[in-house]
Amino acid sequence: MTDKEKNELAGEDSKQENPVNETPESPLETKAEDQDQKEEEKEVSEPEEKQKEEPVSESEKGETESAESDQPESSDDHDEEDDHDEDHEDDDDHDEEIDYHNLSKEELLKVVKDLAALDNMAKIGRVLKEVVPIYEEYKDKERQEALDKFIEEGGEEDGFDYKFDKVTEEFDATVQLLKDRRSKHYRSQKEQKQKNLDKKNEILERLREIVDSEETNVSINQLKEIQTEWKEVGPVPGGSAKSLWANYNALIDRFYDNRSIYFELKELDRKKNQTLKEDLIKRAEALENVEILKDAIAELNELHEEYKHVGPVPKEVQEDLWTRFKAASDKVYMRRKDYVEQLKKDLSENLEKKLALVEKVKPFAEFSSDRINDWNAKTKEILAIQKEWDSIGGMPRNKAKEVNKEFWGSFKSFFNSKGKFFKELEKERKENLKLKEELVERAEQLKDSTDWHETAAEMKKLQAEWKKVGPVPQKVREEVFKKFKAACDTFFQNRREQNKQFDQNYEKNLEAKEKVITEIHDMREKDLNDIDKLEDKMDDFFDIGFVPKKDIKATLDKFIHAVDQYLDESTEVDSEEAARVKMVARFGNMKGDKAERKMVRKEGAIRRQISKLQDDIVNWKNNMSFFASSKTADKLLKDFEDKIEQAEEKIIELKEQLRVLQDLENEANPD
Repeated sequence: MTDKEKNELAGEDSKQENPVNETPESPLETKAEDQDQKEEEKEVSEPEEKQKEEPVSESEKGETESAESDQPESSDDHDEEDDHDEDHEDDDDHDEEIDYHNLSKEELLKVVKDLAALDNMAKIGRVLKEVVPIYEEYKDKERQEALDKFIEEGGEEDGFDYKFDKVTEEFDATVQLLKDRRSKHYRSQKEQKQKNLDKKNEILERLREIVDSEETNVSINQLKEIQTEWKEVGPVPGGSAKSLWANYNALIDRFYDNRSIYFELKELDRKKNQTLKEDLIKRAEALENVEILKDAIAELNELHEEYKHVGPVPKEVQEDLWTRFKAASDKVYMRRKDYVEQLKKDLSENLEKKLALVEKVKPFAEFSSDRINDWNAKTKEILAIQKEWDSIGGMPRNKAKEVNKEFWGSFKSFFNSKGKFFKELEKERKENLKLKEELVERAEQLKDSTDWHETAAEMKKLQAEWKKVGPVPQKVREEVFKKFKAACDTFFQNRREQNKQFDQNYEKNLEAKEKVITEIHDMREKDLNDIDKLEDKMDDFFDIGFVPKKDIKATLDKFIHAVDQYLDESTEVDSEEAARVKMVARFGNMKGDKAERKMVRKEGAIRRQISKLQDDIVNWKNNMSFFASSKTADKLLKDFEDKIEQAEEKIIELKEQLRVLQDLENEANPD
């Protein structure tokens, strides 16, 4: 059984268990009056108290007739909308309890559009009463967001004018049409019921004339015409229906009581009515075995309606028939009572489960994080809670609205916060996109540069900046990255192509430098003391150019070794000149900022070494003053004197190296 069916059964008013309190009919009623009664009861929904009244007996006829014109109309004169809403109150209780709070604007629009196909004005009013406030919240929220944005962009609230979207315009128009339709319906119903009341009062006056007339065929024909006319008149205001019905039945009773000629026909009609009611009783008794309780109750209500309109039966069987019919009905309603009790228990258990979920979802309303993964993880958790919520089922009607509002309030708060987070994230990503587009533009400007060294450094700098910039919007992430990568790849590919040519030249330079080194080694056998020729070879070595990177150090080491070996074996080159040439061999090929920095570092190292030796000499001389005259002291003094002498010679050598470095630096930077 669906939740809707459960709610329909649970929502039925207890008074429906005995929708008809059948009472004995007057033995003087006839087939004609029964037919009128059937039509009248179809048109007017009488209170149950009416069913408990005994039809007017023969001894009361005169009193009824004399009192009927003096009887005041009921003061409980409802307007038509109230009458209609009351007529369908039970039907509305059968409707499924729908929670509209979680619907979108478009879904709410569909709900009100679907109402246009309904004829149940009470249901239309009830649904509008729930849906319209929810939609108004959407409208207020949209307008407030637009106003906030307008003010944020520099506008003033007095100058703000907001136009709702087409969905909202269509929603408002549809709601207004439904309200106009309901108003027109109830206004028309009220007017028509008043006309029907006037018409039936006029018919009653004509019926009195017939009742008081002589027993002729003319009066019988007139009665039949009046009965037909009465049946054709529609419903009247609820406050007047009871008195009209009593007066009409009293007049009919008087008419047939005064005409015994038709008594036999009336008895025959009562026998037919007995047969019809016995058939209805059998059908009611069979409902005990119908498995679907909702279907059994619906059919039983229809049987009660038919039973009420069948008409009178012989008095001797009237009570027995009603007892049997009521007993069959009670069995069905007892099943319904047991079911409703179990349903109430189930709904209470569902309430407890959903209250637990309400508490479980509350922390989500306060959740906050600056990480996407945290939001995604929490979203999975809250959706799992929603799935559990949806699987539980219905709750007691008096608690459902409050609990639903609390649960979905926390649910919506979480997703509102999530929306704000991703809105800010999207704003940040747009700013990141601007930064990366600037990097793309700079990279594209450099991609065709042939200043390989400077541009490579700049490109690497751009790549480092790219990594520092955060993510960009997903839809353009791949596109902007491809542009940046393409610009970088173009430059580095061009550089690689250029380097291939350089590598070929470097190999030739390597061969040339190795040839110079070999020639320096050969000079040791032929021109050992020709320092000018050595420096020419050194100039040739430095002028050749670059060699492959992997051979730079080894080639330079070979060159320095060859020069040092030549100078060490030379007998005519003094030590000062040899030291100068050796220094040139080590630093003579350096030009530019890098060479300058290296010479500065070397110069600093030499100065520090000189300073340390000078400090050592001072300490040694200071320590010598503490030794007394003895053999041991003399030996220690001699050791300190040797150390001081060696240190002073080393200082002279280092100062010469320092001078050579300064000369090289001056040559490299003549300005």
